[in-house]
Amino acid sequence: MSKITVEARDHILLIGLNRPEKRNAFDLDMYRDLGAAYGQLQRDPELRCGVLFAQGDHFTAGLDLVQWAPCFAQGRFPELPEGAIEPLGLDEDNRLSKPLVMAVQGICFTIGIELLLATDIRVAAADLRLGQIEIRRGIYPVGGGTVRMIQEIGWGNAMRYLLTADEIPAAEALRLGLVQEVAEPGSQLERALAIAATVAAQAPLGVQATLKSARIARIQGDKAALARLLPDLMPIMQSEDVKEGVQAFVERRTAQFKGR
Repeated sequence: MSKITVEARDHILLIGLNRPEKRNAFDLDMYRDLGAAYGQLQRDPELRCGVLFAQGDHFTAGLDLVQWAPCFAQGRFPELPEGAIEPLGLDEDNRLSKPLVMAVQGICFTIGIELLLATDIRVAAADLRLGQIEIRRGIYPVGGGTVRMIQEIGWGNAMRYLLTADEIPAAEALRLGLVQEVAEPGSQLERALAIAATVAAQAPLGVQATLKSARIARIQGDKAALARLLPDLMPIMQSEDVKEGVQAFVERRTAQFKGR
């Protein structure tokens, strides 16, 4: 069985970690296959939003460090297949441009929390145990955790967990803003799918432009993002979706967007 599953459902691509017998311990194949799944989401014009989830009681126990250690010793990540998208969002030139919602439960350690930090909206089960615990293994987070944790929750809060390797339970993750909703265990995927369906019902060009603008602000700063607002809106104004949005407003009905 594949360690990463993909299922297209309407305009949503469900991407599942599927190694529950090992608590979804993240090996090199899973990294490559997850990148390939992100690439599928990126390329398919019918897909508007992704949902990342995991089979079993736990999202992931973290890196399968025995496999990853040789790559880290060489100062590199595993090579990805052609057409893949780097799943940790470390390459701004090869990053998923469509929204990604994450459903997370149980243990979510090391690469799991870094995958979470690279998604856009997160729904946690109440039994969540987040942990950036690399320092317990003699290394430190190299998948974006040291950068994005600060962006998400501020310096002091980030250092509180990065430097202690203490776990973050669901209620604290919600308070800090690491997750946006807490659900009963077993219902987190249903809630994530509902959010993804709402996102997918919006105008795809507008959704992707919103995501792009917000990322420019985060990476390049407010001034760069503000300078791009009207220039990036101009081509969208010529789209069929804008005409449909205006017509739906006039006719007081729900717009049916096509993404063009």
